[in-house]
Amino acid sequence: MKLLTAAVLLCAMMALTTAAAEYCSIKCIMTCPYGWKKFGKRCFLYVIQALSWAQAQRNCDHMDANLASAHSFKEYKFIQHLIFTSSHTSKEAWLGGSDAQEVGYWFWIDGTQFRYMNWCPGQPSNYYSSERCLQMNYSGGKCWDDVWCHHQKPSVCVRNM
Repeated sequence: MKLLTAAVLLCAMMALTTAAAEYCSIKCIMTCPYGWKKFGKRCFLYVIQALSWAQAQRNCDHMDANLASAHSFKEYKFIQHLIFTSSHTSKEAWLGGSDAQEVGYWFWIDGTQFRYMNWCPGQPSNYYSSERCLQMNYSGGKCWDDVWCHHQKPSVCVRNM
């Protein structure tokens, strides 16, 4: 009888351990790392350190992320709110948009399609044929502008959950 009780307890412990491990793996997939903020199925992080666009992308890459892409008005507003709550201002910041490979062909560094756009009036202007990187929160409209990639700005990183 003791052997039967021990066997039942052992089976119950194994079942609970397996269920807990499955729950943890599902729960862990559904949350963002500490300091990151969730929107949809992606996690965002505002990086206050001013870097060039390439340095900012490299910094995001070190965190298994990319400079952020924005795919809707709601997502863009979320990113703006993230910046404002972190810095208490609506600072200009790098997003992951660029036309460095071909002038006028904008793409997101994370490989997602460039469908949603929030360009300021008259932008992108490609001023002096050398503005290749996308900054957000430009001017009073807090919209997008193309700018020289070597400028130093804060940035927003994104990673999938």
